[in-house]
Amino acid sequence: MYTESEPLECRKLTVEWKKPLLVFLRALEVSDTEYFYPHPFTDDAIENIIRTARKDAYYVLAEGGEVLGYGMLRGWDEGYETPSLGIYVVDAHRGSGAAKALMDYLHHAAKLRGARCVRIRVHPDNARALRFYRKLGYRFLSELENDQLVGLCEAI
Repeated sequence: MYTESEPLECRKLTVEWKKPLLVFLRALEVSDTEYFYPHPFTDDAIENIIRTARKDAYYVLAEGGEVLGYGMLRGWDEGYETPSLGIYVVDAHRGSGAAKALMDYLHHAAKLRGARCVRIRVHPDNARALRFYRKLGYRFLSELENDQLVGLCEAI
């Protein structure tokens, strides 16, 4: 948990954060990939993101050297005007405000990059995430995309 010597920080994904992120993702891979699997959880995949992301943005939510959350804004590198947002926070920090802080950071980063809207995809059975995103102003479309609900937030 938070201590004076190790503040909670949102940091850009860089080579220094690759190993802590892989530890985070490997723990996630064992428990919760049904709801969050934005890319392969491998060293090569993370290395590729670090080397090739230009406009897309990847961040870790960290306390000291430990990754507590992972968030991204992507789609710009593929030419999309509206970025897709993805986020995951470890169970121990859910309900603490950590996910809200990471979302606020990602929304602000999107706005600074000129986005007028952000989109997310959520598994329809993920009731906790749906409540959270609705509280943040996301509106969900009625039809599914690849078995997931698509939400849009214009109030970023």
